[in-house]
Amino acid sequence: MNIEYKKTDMTSFQLHTIKTDRFKTVTVRVCLRDKIDKKKITLRNVLTSFLTYSTENYPTKRDIALKAQDLYAVNVYTKSYRSGKFNMINFCMSLLNEKYTEAGMFEESIKFLSEIIFHPNFKDDKYFDEAFKFLYDSVSNSLKEIKENPTTYSVVRMLEEMDPDMPYGYREFGYMDDLKDLTKEKLVEYYNEIMNNSLIDIYVIGNIDETETVKLFKEYFMFPTFKRPKESQLIVHSKLPTKIKEIKEEIQGNQSKLSIGCKIGSLTEFERNYVLTIYNMILGGNSESKFFQIIREKNSLAYYVYSSLNKLDSLMIIKAGISKENYEKTIKLIKKLMKEMTLGNFTDEHIKIVKENYISLLKEIEDNENAIIETYLAKDLLNLGSIEERKTEVMKVTKDDIIKVAKKIKIDTIFLLEGVTENEED
Repeated sequence: MNIEYKKTDMTSFQLHTIKTDRFKTVTVRVCLRDKIDKKKITLRNVLTSFLTYSTENYPTKRDIALKAQDLYAVNVYTKSYRSGKFNMINFCMSLLNEKYTEAGMFEESIKFLSEIIFHPNFKDDKYFDEAFKFLYDSVSNSLKEIKENPTTYSVVRMLEEMDPDMPYGYREFGYMDDLKDLTKEKLVEYYNEIMNNSLIDIYVIGNIDETETVKLFKEYFMFPTFKRPKESQLIVHSKLPTKIKEIKEEIQGNQSKLSIGCKIGSLTEFERNYVLTIYNMILGGNSESKFFQIIREKNSLAYYVYSSLNKLDSLMIIKAGISKENYEKTIKLIKKLMKEMTLGNFTDEHIKIVKENYISLLKEIEDNENAIIETYLAKDLLNLGSIEERKTEVMKVTKDDIIKVAKKIKIDTIFLLEGVTENEED
């Protein structure tokens, strides 16, 4: 795929332009990063929703929607999430390329995004109060409903039991006590804090004019942020667990949800970016994995079972849906399969198949603007290579590399959300 990438230092932020004629749309992502603070997670979630709900010139959600329609149905949304030691707040916008609309639409859309980021409606009490009440109730309902998604809840509880004082042990949805203490003053104070202190990157991908893009962002995006040095977002475990914690909690239902947290020791960049990925794909990352083939297909112990990586947290998480009577057998088999990985009990053919699958997944990235942006973000966070570099590097992974990494992964916490109202006829 033909891509022209350029990074421009705009003093208060870095502008990443990714020029390609592959898409009819242009996608913009404004990414603000700041060090995570447990007491401000709830605040962050309410603020990110508020910013697309009411602005000075478009005080209601309807006003914002009508303006978006005027701009040929431009799509603007926000999302907040944790990434290693940091909070990430993203403002995302997708719009049709000007050649399919009319001249000036790109600039008008950039102005609209600027309005949302730089002019939140903190001044008009009537519209602020309406938006605040709606969002307060929405977040409150989300916090109350977390238990209604047992798969998510079991992982949240497992991470809390593993390390309640580590960033990954915080609840990403926030906390009810913090929501109850929320005020307009706190919202305004936090908004000013992130605008003044965040590390900011803006990504723009599409068939764009790089010079015009730089000019527009220079004109409409005047962050008050001072330039500050980057800090690693990676969480490193200085020592691995020697004893496994086992916790059970009851829930109404037929199915039990098993979540296992594994800590990953110190790795080189090559091990973290490539070897670890191949290890996970062999063990539990897809339908050809050992977990799926042996635990689910061969032994019928799980409705689903898979493993996933949180690389910035140095964690591997194993999830399974099981019947409670299969708990001991499933745990025993998971431990056995992980042990086999340290002994090299997997074939060169399996490694070859997994590498081919990985390269196929990389090719799919080329068809998605947001996935391409994620590639450049991963380069910044993990020093992960470009798509072409990844294709080359992953082929260098050897069986010995995988065995070496396997020995640096240890189970820390096993959490079972145990279904207690089994009905065999369900």
